[in-house]
Amino acid sequence: MKIIVIDDDRLVAMSLKTILENTGHIHVVATGHSGEDAIALYEEHCPDVVLMDIRMDGMTGLEAGEHILKAHPDAKILYLTTFSDDEYIITALNIGAKGYILKQDFEGIAPALEAVMRGQTVFGEKIIGKLPDLMKPPAPFDYEAHGITDKEREILELVAAGKSNREIASELFLSEGTVRNYLSSLLDKLALRDRTQLAVYYYTEIKR
Repeated sequence: MKIIVIDDDRLVAMSLKTILENTGHIHVVATGHSGEDAIALYEEHCPDVVLMDIRMDGMTGLEAGEHILKAHPDAKILYLTTFSDDEYIITALNIGAKGYILKQDFEGIAPALEAVMRGQTVFGEKIIGKLPDLMKPPAPFDYEAHGITDKEREILELVAAGKSNREIASELFLSEGTVRNYLSSLLDKLALRDRTQLAVYYYTEIKR
């Protein structure tokens, strides 16, 4: 198995190379110390697996992984990091990484590489415990908590659909002045500036 090791700590990278090559069946063809190194070394060596840290100066491991996977969708990337941040785990899953393990799970690194090589997706024990909560769909937007009435909700949805005040008034049998009042109320409640922001808010925060 050919792999490249990417870690901004040069001592860690060299230690991993030594340990993994002592297994007798893992060959570390190169080590690098940045996201940019990961991209360049992948293109040069086309390894079976990339073993990569996440937090690095400049381009992060997640950014480098996304770049590699866009160019090479079959690439196998296994993240090895000290950090079990939920955001990192979700991003790694979304970009198509094959695994996410912690450096504390030292003895599991070689078996994880072998599993990834076989096409499996691997997560450390602490990460597995987080997955059920991380994979839950986001909670529905709480209109009541924001003080938004049913009528304001209707108007919000129509604004997001690109309707003008006149079209909204016609559809809901209201006057344009009443629609403007509802819009003003919505903007105040959501601390937004205009109907464009309102439409963006709808699609980014409500209809996710």
